[in-house]
Amino acid sequence: MKQVFKWSVLSLFSLQMFTSTAQEVVPNNQSDFNPIMYRQGTPFRSALGQPGDQYWQNQADYNIEANLDPVNNTITGHITLTYHNKSPYDLDYIWMYVEQNRFTETSRGTLTTPIMGNRYSGDVDGGCDISNLQAKSNKRSKASSKHIISDTRMQIIFNDPIQAKTGVATVSMDFTYKIPTSGMDRMGRLETENGTIYSLAQWYPRVAVFDDVKGWNTEPYLGAGEFYVDYGNYDYKITVPYDYIVVGSGELVNDKEVLTSTQINRFDKAAKSDDSVYIITPDEVNDVAKTRPTQKGTLTWHFKMENSRDVAFAASKAFVWDAARINLSSGKKSLAQSVYPKEVSGTDAWGRSTEYTKASVEHYSNQWFEYPYPNAVNVASNVGGMEYPGVSFCNSKSKGRGLWGVTDHEFGHNWFPMIVGSNERLYPWMDEGFNTFINYYSAKAFNNGEYPNDLIKGRNNLSYYNSKNREGIDTYPDIVNTRNLGNTAYRKPGVGLIMLREYILGAERFDYAFKEYIKNWVYKHPQPSDFFNAMENGAGENLNWFWRGWFYGTGNIDLAISYVQPYKGNYVIVLENRGDIPMPVKLKVTYDDDITEEKNIPVEIWQRGDSWNYLLKTNKKVKSVEIDPNKILPDINSSNDVWPSEVYEN
Repeated sequence: MKQVFKWSVLSLFSLQMFTSTAQEVVPNNQSDFNPIMYRQGTPFRSALGQPGDQYWQNQADYNIEANLDPVNNTITGHITLTYHNKSPYDLDYIWMYVEQNRFTETSRGTLTTPIMGNRYSGDVDGGCDISNLQAKSNKRSKASSKHIISDTRMQIIFNDPIQAKTGVATVSMDFTYKIPTSGMDRMGRLETENGTIYSLAQWYPRVAVFDDVKGWNTEPYLGAGEFYVDYGNYDYKITVPYDYIVVGSGELVNDKEVLTSTQINRFDKAAKSDDSVYIITPDEVNDVAKTRPTQKGTLTWHFKMENSRDVAFAASKAFVWDAARINLSSGKKSLAQSVYPKEVSGTDAWGRSTEYTKASVEHYSNQWFEYPYPNAVNVASNVGGMEYPGVSFCNSKSKGRGLWGVTDHEFGHNWFPMIVGSNERLYPWMDEGFNTFINYYSAKAFNNGEYPNDLIKGRNNLSYYNSKNREGIDTYPDIVNTRNLGNTAYRKPGVGLIMLREYILGAERFDYAFKEYIKNWVYKHPQPSDFFNAMENGAGENLNWFWRGWFYGTGNIDLAISYVQPYKGNYVIVLENRGDIPMPVKLKVTYDDDITEEKNIPVEIWQRGDSWNYLLKTNKKVKSVEIDPNKILPDINSSNDVWPSEVYEN
């Protein structure tokens, strides 16, 4: 009876275990691989990550005449906007940005700046005055002066709607404002030994974007969030005292009126030279007889630029000026230029600025997409570093590696977001992060790595990835803690794209998809979903797990080798995903004869769970095994990447 009872208990226990196991739901990681965000195609945006066959985009053309008064530090101007409504909707009104209104005591930007200030603190004694506004939705409609200014936005209301698809409206107005000294590290005034350098940006009222995703994009100009503006053609004139030099976005079209014959000849020489040629030498600064075609009154500098989303300019009588040709494979001409005060003109500082500008633009043109603008002008400024189409403002105190880094970064922005026009005010990772990524390769290429880029060296930045205060890449720039912005907008997305290129897809697949993304969105407005779709379609890879884990989360990577053991004449390598983000596993196996072999294990091993047994077929004795031998991944725990552990310790 005892033995029967024992058997019955064991049988019951086994049956209970079987029943319990049969009813259990086996946990898996499917949620990590599920689609992220709504990414179905529409007539406007294809599921391929391309503009759809009914994609539309409005156009804004500008004619601007402005006067710079260095005595009172003011800009006074007149603007005529020609607005082309290519959307399928009639528009009763449009929204424009008046971003000089940021520089007042009561602006939203001022009131949301911490008491102690930050990089985006600015003057508060400014603001833009608008007068004589006239708006017509077509040639026959009656002009309207109705407008409402709300902080940095201005709504203009027409008497008749702008017709869908073909409507053309005109808006004209006068504007004036005091030029801030401290313009939120984006514009302003720099005092030098020979005069003030004016860096002018966000200097005219400009139309906001009306798109198929949000309608009117009217986020206020607060600080960290940059810009989202439409493309169009620009014709602008800047009037300054006769002894001032003006450089700006686009092409100077009246050079014979504002330059001397000597300067024109020097430009001709620079257009044929790979070395910098002085247009104004350090010794000629403030020598009006040698540098200006007249010695009285004012001069008007006339610029034009096509298919641009903005224009900026700089003016001063303190400029040293040099230039060199930019070599473009198509045969089109472009010119690198630099303007800077003579006190920073040495070859350890701004004397190399044009060399840096030329190298940067040539690299990105050869690697990704050809530079479309006639000039690339670097301006020594009180601005730490800020980009506009064809013009960059960089800190006048930068030199050597620092000047290379800021120059390369700001001119890289001509690709993101000047050529590919993403929404910087909401998605800074689509311009700052993409640019940080391409900067990594540009630095490697320049002078065989004269100034190494250490973005991924030694698995940098692990302290941030482990910080309890970290935030996701998708955090809006005006919301993110300013101490985290460098990571959420720049470094983390930059590292993510390096991982995608070097570790996940490989250079060939990545480059094809990335170039297709650029080509398809030139002078257009992609959204994050468009980028995700473009990369997945172009590379042929489902990357939901990567976008969710790295771009839309705060989790970390921690791949591990639990142990390695012999198995039927081969070896079993037990791998674990101890982090939050699945990743393919690249293994370097070293045998006892010191011959190495690399094994690539796909990310799908983590779909069912967080542990995987990998069968290594070999007739050799394994000496060591290492995950990610090139240290591309920012794995937060390197100690479990190597077996046996003493290999790591040694």
